[in-house]
Amino acid sequence: MKIGVFDSGVGGQSVANAIAKALPEHQVELREDHEHIPYGIRQPAEILGFVVPILQSMVDDGCAVIVVACNTVSTTLIDKLRQEFSIPLIAMEPMVKPAAAMTKTGVIAVCATPTTLASERYRQLKADYAIDVQVLEPDCSDWAGMIEHHQVDSRKLAERIQEVLDQSADVIVLGCTHYHWIEDDIKALIAGRATVIQPEQAVIAQLRRVLGQLP
Repeated sequence: MKIGVFDSGVGGQSVANAIAKALPEHQVELREDHEHIPYGIRQPAEILGFVVPILQSMVDDGCAVIVVACNTVSTTLIDKLRQEFSIPLIAMEPMVKPAAAMTKTGVIAVCATPTTLASERYRQLKADYAIDVQVLEPDCSDWAGMIEHHQVDSRKLAERIQEVLDQSADVIVLGCTHYHWIEDDIKALIAGRATVIQPEQAVIAQLRRVLGQLP
């Protein structure tokens, strides 16, 4: 069966790699929109115009399910996209719920794009699962661009991570698939002082459930 993976840029490759490793019996087709990156500083209506034709091309190519491997798209547009397409769409969104359950200090940090952080879905996640938890939102607005162009500023990265550690965050959520590529760098900076989580394995588990329900 053909599984589609869509993202605005290189973050989707990390997700596609994880899916291909976990589900080698299926074909994984990745589409990225490097022309319009970064999505995370754009308005949802503009992003919708980019995404619909790409997802349609994936449906036309025979994808039976599509993983929307972009937190920005998932948190702002997934309901509209599900109305547009009849095949299952699996969203990726910041792991606020597990982070809030894991924290011992009562402080978590969500590293995400400005558009994700401004979304109604993200606000709902915090209201539902983190009402008694302090949620830090460091400025990661330039991270996706740095990663996309292989120009990660290690000093800036260290400053952002140290900021949240200084405020007692003990769980750091990677709420953008681009950031998966610097997960090891972040873990090295943290040096065991916090836990880093991202949703690839949760998405694979959901993908297994969806695939099991398809004819």
